[in-house]
Amino acid sequence: MSKALIRSMNRRGSRSEKSPPVARKKAFRDPSVCDRCGAVYTDKTWRRGRQLAQSLMDKAAWVKCPGCSQAEAGQYHGRVLIERGGANSGAVSARIANVERRAQIQQPERRIVSSKWLGDTLEVLTTSQKLAHRIAREIEKAFKGTARFSWSDREGTLLARVRCALR
Repeated sequence: MSKALIRSMNRRGSRSEKSPPVARKKAFRDPSVCDRCGAVYTDKTWRRGRQLAQSLMDKAAWVKCPGCSQAEAGQYHGRVLIERGGANSGAVSARIANVERRAQIQQPERRIVSSKWLGDTLEVLTTSQKLAHRIAREIEKAFKGTARFSWSDREGTLLARVRCALR
């Protein structure tokens, strides 16, 4: 047997369970249903809109999903500051709601924690960096703006600043 083949068979240092870190954070019983948003946990993932058979619904544990827990605690990992710059505030808010709704189809734990106007600037706090990034990019595209991003390694947050140029 060659050295390369011997080395390829060596599994030392690799973890035996290759599930994603999100699935390893807290063990939920399979199946579980969030009693607040209705998301269903099966096969180590949270999904919205899944229909469980009645036999599984009887065995399901009713819990609070990570997204609801994080939103209730006010924890956020993404912060988007949108300077309106002449754009319609209703249109900006509607675009943000559409991005959140689209993201929650596949990842129901990604949601908006809070959204408030501070003068001419809208501050949006999200439970994930990815949702904040998506919101900033969509606002940038829709309202011909410019976006700047800064990630914080220490806190694990994203700060996105978007200036809308549409008048």
